[in-house]
Amino acid sequence: MYMRKSSRQARLRTLFSRRLSLIALLLFVVFSFATVTTDAKAATSKEYESLRIFTDVIGIVQDNYTDDTELNELVYSAVKGMLKDLDPHSSFMTPEDYKEMQIDTKGSFGGVGIEIGIRDGILVVVSPIEDTPAFKAGLQAKDFIVKIENKPTKDMSLGDAVKLIRGKRGTPVKLWIMREGFKKPKAFDVVRDIIKIQSVKFEDLGDGFGYIRITQFQEKTTVDLEKALVALGSKTGKMKGLVLDLRNNPGGLLPQAVSVSNKFLSGGVIVSTKGRLRGQSMEFTADRFGTHPYYPIVVLVNEGSASASEIVAGALQDHKRAVVLGANTFGKGSVQTIIPLSDGSAVRITTSKYYTPSGRSIQAKGIEPDILVGNSDNHYLKEKDLDGHLEGDHEIVAKNADKNKAKAKVKAKTKTKDKDKRLVIDEGKITENIREIQLKRALDYLKSWHLFKGTMSKAR
Repeated sequence: MYMRKSSRQARLRTLFSRRLSLIALLLFVVFSFATVTTDAKAATSKEYESLRIFTDVIGIVQDNYTDDTELNELVYSAVKGMLKDLDPHSSFMTPEDYKEMQIDTKGSFGGVGIEIGIRDGILVVVSPIEDTPAFKAGLQAKDFIVKIENKPTKDMSLGDAVKLIRGKRGTPVKLWIMREGFKKPKAFDVVRDIIKIQSVKFEDLGDGFGYIRITQFQEKTTVDLEKALVALGSKTGKMKGLVLDLRNNPGGLLPQAVSVSNKFLSGGVIVSTKGRLRGQSMEFTADRFGTHPYYPIVVLVNEGSASASEIVAGALQDHKRAVVLGANTFGKGSVQTIIPLSDGSAVRITTSKYYTPSGRSIQAKGIEPDILVGNSDNHYLKEKDLDGHLEGDHEIVAKNADKNKAKAKVKAKTKTKDKDKRLVIDEGKITENIREIQLKRALDYLKSWHLFKGTMSKAR
């Protein structure tokens, strides 16, 4: 079938005008971004050609697809795909998604209470959040969510999954779970609730020993931590030792991780970031303002401790301010920057990596505890298991080392020697009571420290 010439020419003029407008819009975004990042390179002819192909495809879809399409929906879909292929933590947020993200950091939202990731193209539970509907329903780390209601999750984005799982309080959502030992997916009916995450919980363990658990790093975490420390007698000399529990803490706000660390450190680097651009490399340091008196601290971590919790554990460990006890952490050591866009949407993009005060990279490796209590039996999903995860420095070194066998052997020897320095307490394959065992071990070490200190003073 052929169009009449005049109609065809008019159609071409409209299409050309539309593409020029779209190219102008894209170039405006490119040049606007270039003014923010002064080190950005000038676009080459090859880059212009790529932009032209992009607009050509949009034009082809709009002109030939069987149904009418909205330009903004096509652009949103393209941007989502582009960011999805970078790494598991970079994403595009629609105006609605961006508002949800801002609500999350305040610690109250409607949902079921799970941290999710993607593995082998399927949604997987990283960790259920304590005292939430998902936790009470029996969802576990490493559970594959194969369907949400009747929608398969294969190749579904995290943003789309969150939209389906969240909803009004009191409404049910059916999650189809595949788990090791299941012969076929099993349906879990979870009733949504308002997820109010209490960031800081504390308890007096008696005899001057305190327990503080940080479940997530939110806007008021440091304020709540200060209240807990004061209540436990940190500033009055009552505190003889503290167990700081960061197990299953998925992370949160970087400034809160820094200010929490500063409660126990009076100086030095807390964490640094290194990125491709100069503005992405930063250093966060401690000061004496608000620092609490010295007393022994044991930090509890496990495979569910990620991001901000790894920053705190790494900082206190490197400064010899605390002993880290538990299992190797998750290994989420990358920095995401949120860049709002003009229509209310936003881009979450990985811009750099976190490094502990001694220069250790957290990415895809995590924090190794000083005292390994329990067993790392891959019960938890880790950063290195996520599809398309950003490579850690140790992975890059390992790749380069493969090209040089001599260097690889030196690296292996060094790594073995470092691990030998750790105290390993094998609790067998215990999983049900491992949390209680780790807490008991932490308290035992704090009490032992005071006993030996008293013995040494008497010997003098």
